Amino acid sequence: MSDNLLSNINNPTDLRLLDVAQLPQVAQELRDFIIDIVAVKEGHLGASLGVVELTIALHYVFDTPNDLLIWDVGHQAYGHKILTGRRENFHTNRQLGGISGFPKRSESIYDAFGVGHSSTSISAALGMAIASNLKGDFHKQHIAVIGDASIASGMAFEGLNHAGVTDANLLVILNDNAIGIDPSVGALKQYLTAVKEGKNPRQNNMIKSLNFDYSGPIDGHDIFAVIKELKRLQKTKGPKFLHIITTKGKGLLQAEENQVKYHAPGKFDAATGEIHIKSEENLPPKYQDVFGLTVLDLAKSNEKIIGITPAMPSGSSLKFMMDAFPKRAFDVGIAEQHAVTLAAGMATQGMIVYCNIYSTFLQRAYDQIIHDVALQNLPVIFCLDRAGLVGEDGATHHGVFDLAYLRCIPNMIVYAPMNEIALQNILYTAQLGLNHPIAIRYPRGRGVIADWQTQHLGKYEKIAIGKSICIKEGTKVAVLSNGTIGNNVTLAIAKMNHPETIAHYDFSFVKPLDKNALHTICTEFTTIITIEDGTVKGGFGSAILEYAAENKHTPKITVLGIPDEFIEHGTVAELQQYCKIDVKSLEILFSSY
Repeated sequence: MSDNLLSNINNPTDLRLLDVAQLPQVAQELRDFIIDIVAVKEGHLGASLGVVELTIALHYVFDTPNDLLIWDVGHQAYGHKILTGRRENFHTNRQLGGISGFPKRSESIYDAFGVGHSSTSISAALGMAIASNLKGDFHKQHIAVIGDASIASGMAFEGLNHAGVTDANLLVILNDNAIGIDPSVGALKQYLTAVKEGKNPRQNNMIKSLNFDYSGPIDGHDIFAVIKELKRLQKTKGPKFLHIITTKGKGLLQAEENQVKYHAPGKFDAATGEIHIKSEENLPPKYQDVFGLTVLDLAKSNEKIIGITPAMPSGSSLKFMMDAFPKRAFDVGIAEQHAVTLAAGMATQGMIVYCNIYSTFLQRAYDQIIHDVALQNLPVIFCLDRAGLVGEDGATHHGVFDLAYLRCIPNMIVYAPMNEIALQNILYTAQLGLNHPIAIRYPRGRGVIADWQTQHLGKYEKIAIGKSICIKEGTKVAVLSNGTIGNNVTLAIAKMNHPETIAHYDFSFVKPLDKNALHTICTEFTTIITIEDGTVKGGFGSAILEYAAENKHTPKITVLGIPDEFIEHGTVAELQQYCKIDVKSLEILFSSY
């Protein structure tokens, strides 16, 4: 038998055959394994390193998969995957055709609940626990592991509130490391800090007041202490709450010291921890930086400008404004509903609010968009980062539904810029004064203009709301694109032997549509192709089909975009190819006419 213990652990049953004294060795080997793979294949590093001891302890003490274990968000579940039969193919993590970067029910019986967005674990585990009671099973354990950033979200508190008046066999484990992707914020963070530092009297314990059996805080890296407490809680009935303190990035010095950068560091040297620096010289800017730098520039001359983001100051680049104007830019924590209605409240008082939320996360605040913003016609400026296909994070994170779910809302303007200049100009136009709310969607990754910041930042032009642009005239087929996917159209046309057959129009506005231009296009062309990086059901192409039907136009209309299915993980290029909206697929299609 190998001296390496991890190599002989194919499932938690194998783990439980070990003596408890051997578990620190397993912890070290598991950390090394995660570091070695992620250094080469990339992924979420710091969160999984921080819960190695907890992961081992949970599978050692509880009878998984019969006992149900849920990891909130799932960034921290790499160790869990490795211990539950996926060690041999962990190198495929987040790659096309490989295992998912998040727990996924269809992938393993040990993944009790599919996750990816935060703060769902307590409600899901409580639902499972109540169901077990109803089936007469009072011994099954239901465990939710949630971080201090995620537990501050409203949904987590809704779950705690309900659980506290039940007899459900529920264990909530708070993995308290004072950070999500960026450092945790808010009064709850201050409360937890006081608890950790022993400055909060035990009689003031918030969790005990909600009728939970509270224990902790304990050192989450002391595997023997964690196992001892888990065994005690295993015998305790009703809702329980264990508070553990961990260090994100534990075991890799650089990851401990720079927890934001090492949340998902890209490729790095496994031995030294040094990140492999990619040269950014002569590269176009990231769209998030176009947003962040533009809003900062506009805020310098417009004191009414406010910035809001729910826990994504670095990822959205709102941090530029937060550093320069800390009283006018807010990280509200993982609280998308609150972010939207906070923006609405500020808008009633004449503030110009840029509410920056990843497209996939704005789904969590849909009622607030409708009820608190659009119904009252408040001119909140929604900036939807990570719109379209986002790549390796997969189905939980693709921002492909926003065009469909926003287009149907009265009063909402929906705009997707084709490039950096269009993005900065719509951000400029919005703060001049709009009569309606606007959603501006743009993708993850880089733009197309290498010298944007030096040559274009600050040189603004007002955009006419609802107007399309003819990029190229043509004789046979009209291609109508929305957003940055239009650059694929431009490249595809350039590769054609007879590009004169294809006309290309940039319809950045999905709502309101440029009906004058559409009338002309539908009159002059018998073939129209629409393309978007959103779902083909209900999105931009659907809007064109609706217009043609309403006005009795009869061109043949082909709608390209994201098919009616959940798209899994892979690179953006691979996923575009799968959806047939990559340059090569478009070139072949256009050339067939």
